Amino acid sequence: MKTAIFLYNPQSGKGRIAAHVEGICTVFRAYGYDIRPQRVDFAANPFDGNESVSLMVVAGGDGSVNFVLNAMKRKGLDIPVGVIPAGTANDFAGALGMSREPLEAARQIASGVEERVDCGRVNDLYFVNVFSFGIFTTTSQRTPDDRKHRLGKLAYIIEGAREIASIHAVPLELEADGVRFDLRSLMVLVFNGETAGGFRLARRSSIRDGLLDCILLEKRTFLRSAMAMGRYLLGGNPKIVHRLQARRLEIRSTVAEPTDVDGQKGADFPLHIECLPGGLRVVCPPSGER
Repeated sequence: MKTAIFLYNPQSGKGRIAAHVEGICTVFRAYGYDIRPQRVDFAANPFDGNESVSLMVVAGGDGSVNFVLNAMKRKGLDIPVGVIPAGTANDFAGALGMSREPLEAARQIASGVEERVDCGRVNDLYFVNVFSFGIFTTTSQRTPDDRKHRLGKLAYIIEGAREIASIHAVPLELEADGVRFDLRSLMVLVFNGETAGGFRLARRSSIRDGLLDCILLEKRTFLRSAMAMGRYLLGGNPKIVHRLQARRLEIRSTVAEPTDVDGQKGADFPLHIECLPGGLRVVCPPSGER
């Protein structure tokens, strides 16, 4: 019999997931799974004692998937992961084509197809969606969980507005697949995934192309930089928003800038970033439902 763990945070989805635990497990049992629900404990490795399961199902946002990915890699395992969207932002689940309705997402996984998709690695940390630093990029880390649960994405906007007074440039030395250049940047986004907060910032990005998509906002006057980013969001191509694709990036700076991986505390400089093609096994909805 196929075995599965359903890893969930009772606070996820504004508390909705806790009410759906038994229903989700019933869906998987109907498809022949012996599934066991397990509350997430971020201080423990969810694969301890679960090294031989057929499937790890996680309910949460990108941060929860990030937690599962890093826990699995630390144990040297390669177990398929199914994602039930239940976070404030569910960008990776969106890239997989998952329904936002918990029981429907469970059915998509239970009847779905296994695929290999890319993941990223920065130093010794793995990420599924985006690695970032600079203005607004560590907002998720500083937004209190209770505010996320109450306000959703609006909580990020409120917290991000508080950062405007602390805007500063980060001097960078970059090397992308062997090509070197310098830049003073306000923001750096390195995408494995396709969206951030639901916005398709990396227009060419795919979790299946073996490449990372990097967006760098060059420091000019505040007004010019802000207008350039606004134009980019509206589909323009301003010169001070630099875009590139690469398999590997090396980034150094004289500034100890905090970084973020999928909404969690990220790696310290210097940064070695690479795409790991097919580095994560996932279960996607049947092909006709994407």
